[in-house]
Amino acid sequence: MRSCIDHLLALPHIDAPRLKGEVHYLAGRLEELRAHRTITNEAYLDAGAIQGAIELVANMIDMGVSQSEIQDHLRSTLSRANRIETKHPGLNWAVESGRAS
Repeated sequence: MRSCIDHLLALPHIDAPRLKGEVHYLAGRLEELRAHRTITNEAYLDAGAIQGAIELVANMIDMGVSQSEIQDHLRSTLSRANRIETKHPGLNWAVESGRAS
């Protein structure tokens, strides 16, 4: 999840479809990881907060919020993702390892 947010922050322009695609990926990947017991229910719920935050930012873009404010919210989400990774080591790797090359 940290990697995803880092990548989004590096984009010159962040758009809602891109964020909604990330939300869709995270929803599916987190469910898969939980179903296979790769992550705990607690990690699943904590990661869901990041998924929800990204979805909120996508909605903000749809409402016309400025890119600078979008980046501020994503930086805040990145801080949360870092805290979650500290609490659940390996979560970022587990989520990102499901991406197609």
